[in-house]
Amino acid sequence: MQFKNIIGQAEVKEQLVQMIQGNRLSHALLFLGKEGSGSLSLAIAFAQYIVCENTGGKKPKPKAAEVSMFGDAEPVSITQDSLTATDACGICSACKKANELIHPDIHFSYPVIPRKSGDKPISTDYIKEWREFIAANPYANVYDWLQFIGAENKQGNITATECNDIIRKLNLKSFESEYKILIMWLPEFLGKEGNKLLKLIEEPPPNTLFLLVAENEEQILPTIISRTQLVKIPLLTNKEVETALELQDVAVEKAQQVAALSEGNYREALHLLEHAADDWQGLLREWLNAILKGGPVAQVKWIDDISKQGREKQKQFVKYFIHLLEQAVRLNAIGDDPKNTESIAGNERDFALRLNKLCSLSQQEAIINELDKASYYIERNANAKMLFHALSIKLYHIISNNSLILVN
Repeated sequence: MQFKNIIGQAEVKEQLVQMIQGNRLSHALLFLGKEGSGSLSLAIAFAQYIVCENTGGKKPKPKAAEVSMFGDAEPVSITQDSLTATDACGICSACKKANELIHPDIHFSYPVIPRKSGDKPISTDYIKEWREFIAANPYANVYDWLQFIGAENKQGNITATECNDIIRKLNLKSFESEYKILIMWLPEFLGKEGNKLLKLIEEPPPNTLFLLVAENEEQILPTIISRTQLVKIPLLTNKEVETALELQDVAVEKAQQVAALSEGNYREALHLLEHAADDWQGLLREWLNAILKGGPVAQVKWIDDISKQGREKQKQFVKYFIHLLEQAVRLNAIGDDPKNTESIAGNERDFALRLNKLCSLSQQEAIINELDKASYYIERNANAKMLFHALSIKLYHIISNNSLILVN
């Protein structure tokens, strides 16, 4: 994987390259980024950059000069381009192996489950599945991974046995590259077993590099955090997500809508794209008309329809309503000047302006609070008919007479 294949994160890429070119590479880095930001992809691309034979990264010591057929030594040269390259070449032997996740000096550790009762699993047991998973889902989360390996309701872990295997592997000599690299995905799953790795992280063998990829700093052992250099991975911008979707032949308007809803999470954007054909705006228009004009009969019909949708669709619909209300609040604050609201799609701007005419700022805030609660209950398998019926009544009172605002 090369830096150029990763969405956005230009500043982080430059920071990583400067570590190598400025000879400021720490032996342990903690890539800290929320789900969908690309932190795992960045760690893999960084490892490839380091082992690449044609970049400014650390390279194997030059082989002894080969002797030509006439007895003269063939010169070994390093070009200036190789010292200033900002990405792995992608064509050398090391890059090809790293790209397929088979480089012998790049090791991986990640949460796994026992295949059968009594097993003490290690990451290597699942290396074939891991390679397939990363190739297909470089922005996926741990839930996707555990479902991919058939965990169902089992909890994934990085076990004490895995820690012992890491110690064993990293104490061996490197095979091809100057560096041995361990990429550990989600050290949050280490638990107290991670104490086994403290001495190795603090005093690693020569040319050993730890790349820890985490989402939640609070769940990592403080003793591990204190031994690493932090590399913060920010969420993607809406524009970066939008551009990435457009490169997959997603229509511009749909890419804008999905990017705005994903909130910088590319995994979520891909997930939303699965429901991109759904007309959330039309569904919302029907709901509001049923609440304010249609009466009980129209409301019951709409609630029957939404309750037949799956839980994921119900969540996305509620999330979209919250998104439109947030756009309405934004328009309320900065006005409808096109120069200040370029990121709001045209059809969403029109709907948001109508919401501003329908509700005051305090009413919009109350509705968002109720929708947040509804989203929480949907995730916990609440009865859809009861939930949306109660929500319809609450929205009616909020919009009509502010009664629920006073209660809140």
